[in-house]
Amino acid sequence: MKLNFRKKKDNSKKKKRAVIPLRLNILFFVIFILFSVLILRLGIVQIVQGDTYKRQLEETENVTVSKNVPRGVIYDRNYNLLVGNTAVKSITYTRSQKTKPTETLQVAQKLDKMIKVEPEKLTERDLKDYWILTHEEESLNRLTTKEQALDASKSYKIQVDKVTKDDIANLSADDKRIATIYKKMTSGYAMTEAVVKSKDVTDEEIARVSENLESLPGVDTTTDWNRFYTYDETLRSILGSVSSAKEGLPKEKAEYYLSQGYSRNDRVGKSYLEAEYQNVLAGQKSQSESVLDNQGNIIETVQKNEGSKGKDLVLSVDVEFQKAIEEILRNNIKKGKSAGGSDLLDRAFVVAMDPYSGEVLSLAGQKINDKGEFEDYSLGTFTTAYNMGSAVKGATVLGGIMSDAITKDTVFVDQPIVFKGTKPKSSWFNRNGERSLALNPVGALEISSNSYMYQVSMKMGGAKYVRNGPLRAPLTTFDKMRYYYNQFGLGIRTGIDLPGEQVGYKGPDDTAGKILDFAIGQYDSYTPLQLAQYSATIANGGSRVQPSMVKEIRNPSTSGDTVGTVASSNEPKVLNRLGVTEADIKTVQNGFYQVTHGSNGTARTVFNSSDYDVAGKTGTAQGFYDGPKTGSKMADVWNTTFVGYAPVKKPEIAIAVVVPWEYRDGYSDSKINMSISKEVFDKYFELKKKRAEAKKETSNVNQPINNLQAARQAQSKQTEK
Repeated sequence: MKLNFRKKKDNSKKKKRAVIPLRLNILFFVIFILFSVLILRLGIVQIVQGDTYKRQLEETENVTVSKNVPRGVIYDRNYNLLVGNTAVKSITYTRSQKTKPTETLQVAQKLDKMIKVEPEKLTERDLKDYWILTHEEESLNRLTTKEQALDASKSYKIQVDKVTKDDIANLSADDKRIATIYKKMTSGYAMTEAVVKSKDVTDEEIARVSENLESLPGVDTTTDWNRFYTYDETLRSILGSVSSAKEGLPKEKAEYYLSQGYSRNDRVGKSYLEAEYQNVLAGQKSQSESVLDNQGNIIETVQKNEGSKGKDLVLSVDVEFQKAIEEILRNNIKKGKSAGGSDLLDRAFVVAMDPYSGEVLSLAGQKINDKGEFEDYSLGTFTTAYNMGSAVKGATVLGGIMSDAITKDTVFVDQPIVFKGTKPKSSWFNRNGERSLALNPVGALEISSNSYMYQVSMKMGGAKYVRNGPLRAPLTTFDKMRYYYNQFGLGIRTGIDLPGEQVGYKGPDDTAGKILDFAIGQYDSYTPLQLAQYSATIANGGSRVQPSMVKEIRNPSTSGDTVGTVASSNEPKVLNRLGVTEADIKTVQNGFYQVTHGSNGTARTVFNSSDYDVAGKTGTAQGFYDGPKTGSKMADVWNTTFVGYAPVKKPEIAIAVVVPWEYRDGYSDSKINMSISKEVFDKYFELKKKRAEAKKETSNVNQPINNLQAARQAQSKQTEK
């Protein structure tokens, strides 16, 4: 049998060969589609959106950076430099809005190797922040997953809380030094200069930093300034102070300054003249424009505005006169302290002003501190108030005339005033009625009659005096009398261009009999400055002129030895005119003249050796001690005062002298108020004569700085410090 074997066709292989090309084709097709999409997308990016992305890539931001300029200086009326600037080398740091803390830290670490900075007292929070910054990973690892997912600020607060005391204790001296630098660098806002070091910066440090500025982004070497005072403590409290870069804006005024475009670390006037004239003295900051890329890095910085130094103040004060008065006060306080009952005497004041212009010639106060040393207390001339006594009787007389209670010819008999159930009130020379004189206003001022003033106040209150009867005067008499006293500046602000002026203390309007004390200056209290404004109002014929500390504002000097040109001058400002006739004013002026020249004048022996005429009024007020010695609070004391002006015919100077708590009750008056007054007038006319002989000429353009050598010596001392 023949067997036929046929080879069977293998169809599985054919199927395999058919499937593989199909899969490859699908794969190639998918790749083709993907490449097509990619090419299409690239086309869209390049052709359609190319310009947009290019702009984003090249996008930059222009940011203005401001820098402080030197502050304006301060002169006295004779162009003696009182307050100037000393240039100091400074190293600063300006960070952008996008600068990371780690980047600032890296710069701080580099600076630490180039400059010497003593570690400052850092707060616990400062050290915790620094530890977190230098131990980022470890700090984050201490957080739970849930804590890490919290809002960034909440999460960071937990990080801070988890920094231990041991962590802080392990920080090295190097760490604390770098932390100090870092704190200084981050003390201000972004794009504002922060001072890293401005004290004892050496030339070597400046050189090292300057050579490495490229690797220290945001760091710069520049020049800062410090204030120096040519006459040390003279007028020191009035001149005020300026904040340091570390202090920046005072907290209580921060919002105001920020609204005016200041930065938090800007240096501004903190008190008195420096604060009052901040906008004048500060000048215009220099401005540069920094170009930032979209990462916040500074690409380029271009000077936009060089800025301008602050304008200069020319004060009305005569510094030579001021210094002399301060010495007069010290000498007379010492003299007063040698008398019995003077243990509470610790201060005295003199205010001198031009009665027509209101320019303050001297604002002097001296006080003995806890160490028994004298210190400047010029501030006390307008921030402290005292009972002024008989010195204010001119206001009582003119108040009586203005209210139609009396006339310039009204005569009262000086007699003890006795009301039912009260002790008699009398003049110092007529305690028991043994010297009852018929007095008109001139005679009453000359002899300082209390009784006359009591009777004027009763007339002002519409009361008729009946011996041993009641005083039927309404309590509204206080308001009436204060209204007229205010016309002289007594009991209201004088308007001086200094902050913090006080108005004094008003006694309670609860007892009608106290209007008699009011009439002789032993009830309400007034400041020495108010008393001087009152004195000037009498001197100039009845105009209450606003006192001013600044005479001129000058443009910055273009040289180091002359004063700049005049930018503006102060004009006299009359606040009010007394509602009396010229004859009425003359009546009080004659009364003041008789005080210093009349046979009954209370100051007739004081000025009789002078070659100038003085008119004035003495004052002695019984009061209660309210000074710093708490163990003697409310002790019975006597204040002594004097107001006056000279020359009598055309006054050039009006003064007020106040010596609070000169002596205790029961002791004798050393009358240092009168010796102070005499010496002040003597010094004024002595200086006037000396300067007339020198015949110095001034110029608005080339006015020299008159104390240039003394100013440079003071500047040199400041630099050494």
